[in-house]
Order: sequence, then structure tokens, then C-alpha cells
Amino acid sequence: MDLTPLPEIVHQSLRLDHGLTLDCGVTLDDVRLAYRTYGTLNATRSNAILVCHALTGDQYVAETHPITGKPAWWGGLVGPGCPVDTDRYFVICSNVLGGCMGSTGPASPRAEGAAPWGVDFPPLTIQDMVRAQKALIDALGIERLFAVIGGSMGGMQVLAWAAMYPEKMFAAVPIAAAAYHSAQNIAFHEVGRQAILADPDFHEGRYRDHGVIPARGLGVARMTAHITYLSETALSRKFGRRIQSGAALGGALFGDRFAVESYLEHQGSSFVRRFDANSYLCITRAMDFFDLAADHGGSLAQAFQGTQTRFLLVSFSSDWLFPTAQSRAIARALNQVAANVSFVEIISDKGHDAFLLDEPDLARSVAGFLAGCAETLGLV
Repeated sequence: MDLTPLPEIVHQSLRLDHGLTLDCGVTLDDVRLAYRTYGTLNATRSNAILVCHALTGDQYVAETHPITGKPAWWGGLVGPGCPVDTDRYFVICSNVLGGCMGSTGPASPRAEGAAPWGVDFPPLTIQDMVRAQKALIDALGIERLFAVIGGSMGGMQVLAWAAMYPEKMFAAVPIAAAAYHSAQNIAFHEVGRQAILADPDFHEGRYRDHGVIPARGLGVARMTAHITYLSETALSRKFGRRIQSGAALGGALFGDRFAVESYLEHQGSSFVRRFDANSYLCITRAMDFFDLAADHGGSLAQAFQGTQTRFLLVSFSSDWLFPTAQSRAIARALNQVAANVSFVEIISDKGHDAFLLDEPDLARSVAGFLAGCAETLGLV
């Protein structure tokens, strides 16, 4: 496993003047949110779009990643001439609270000059992440967002925005998302967390004090999660049962490896170089506890009561992590409160990760929806 340190970078960030009180009751006095912006804010400050990233994403949504050198993670959807057109819209993307790309999280110092929080970082919710984003938007002087867009965990944030701050957004686009994390999803997350906890280098979350990282455990967590992002068809098409020669691990039994094994190992090893294990534990737990209906007396419709926000819900036919049925449930709840909602299921065999890949129907759906919203508001 390649553990060569990646280059360090100072991320653009904003300190929240008044700190942030979390759902768990803890107040973080020193909070920073790392973020990036693309495009130009118009004179009326009415063309701002907030993009919310998924579990292992970050703020570098529309540019080459400054640390890994990889292309923009949503470059097909966000950028000049793209559906989220940065020649037309002012796009904001922040690293979530609890993240490890410049925002306050377990790897951040408790206070200036102090030791990192580590495993003592307080538990977060998706709503906490959204409150931090709202504070960032306020600090940027934006009264109302044109749209909030995100996929997977980013879609959860979009739904939380719609429930918490409906007056602060005109449109919402949750993609490949759900209003709660299912028992199956929680189970997969727990397998990953247990792999991290079982790593001898975890040291009860204080691995930085020992100058190590729980690389094997975090790598297994990433491998397990990555399986859930793909469909059986996608895995079969890409790898099948192809065997490739690899470094022998001990005789004939381990001498040759399936191509899919090497692929997953690569996913794990590249991930541990850029992501903090305690952040992974913190953020996956926040996803697990997300249940929008439970926060509104068990009624998902009640979460959106009186909303004037326009919605576009997008799902993918082969996504078994956040299946279409969960998007339909959100659409039904919105219909119950007479919300303006459009819903599209895109036929794709690429699984959950389809929202990050080249899917022309996704691009057309998002572009058409935003164009219609922009026309209504007179954004030209």
C-alpha cells in the first residue's frame, strides 16, 4: 500500500465569527469552512448555486484537485458551458464540517496552537453541516440561493436545506439520495468502521500521537464502501472474472489475483493518503443518523410543509444504495404538500456512482430544470 505523503496545501477558508452550536449540544467556538467558488456573483446576488459534496468528496468540484492531481470530481456537470454553467451561475462548494480538507474536523486543533481534536471531536449531524454552510452563505452576503444541488450525502444535505431554510433557496436538486439512511447502508458503514477500529495503528483514535495512520483499516473501509457504489453489471463489464498476475502473497493460492481485487486495493490505498480516519468515522455516523421524517414527528411531508422551493429529484435504475423507491417516497411527500416537484429515474447500469459519471440524461435533466427556474426568475 502506497503511503507516500501527499503535498500539503493551505485551503481557502472562512472562520465563522460566532462559532456553531451542534445538535449534540456542544458549541464549537472556532469553526472554519474551506470552500471554493466558481463564476461571478451577479449584481443582485441572485445567481448563486451551492453544491454539496458526497461522503468522500470535497470543495474542489470543478477544478483539478490541488493535492491528488485528479480531474474535477463533478467536471461533467459543473463548469463553463456545463449544466451548472459557471459562465452563468456563481457556484459555491464547501468541505463539510467534520471533513479533512480544510474545514473544522477531527484533524483540526481544538484551538489555535492546541492539539487536534482527534477522536474527541463531537458527533455531527447532516443538519450541523447545513448550519455551517448557511453561516458561510450569510458571510458571503448571499440572501437567497438560486439552487442547492448535491448527490448521495450531498443530496441529504440538499433535503436538509429544503426542510431547514426553504426561504433561503429557490430550487433544490437532490440526486441519488434519500430522506434517511437504511439499515443496510448503516450495516455497510459499520463494517468499515469496525475495520478502522480493529487496525492496530488506530490507537483508540490517537494515531497521530504515534506518528501513524490506520491505513489497513481505512483502506478496507473504502473498499467495502466502493462495492456499494457500483452495480453487479458495472463490475462484470469492467472486470468480469479476469485474473491478472500479481505479487505472490504465498504460494499458488494467492499468486494470481482477480482484476477486481487489484482495483479495490487501488481504491483503498489511494484513499488513505488523502482522508482522515477519524473524519471517516464522524461523517459516516452523521449519515447513519440522518432521518428527515423522524425530525418532523415521523412525517416526511411535514418536513416540507408550506415550501415554495422547486424540486428536481433524480435517481438511477441500478442504484441499490439509494434506490429509486426512496426518491419516489420523497416525491410523494412533496406532492402531499402541493410542492412543485419533478422526478426522473435515469436508466443506467452504472450503480450509485452514476451521478458522478458521464450520464447524458442527468446532464440534460439538470440543465433543463435550471434553465426553467432561471427563466422564471428572469436570470439571463
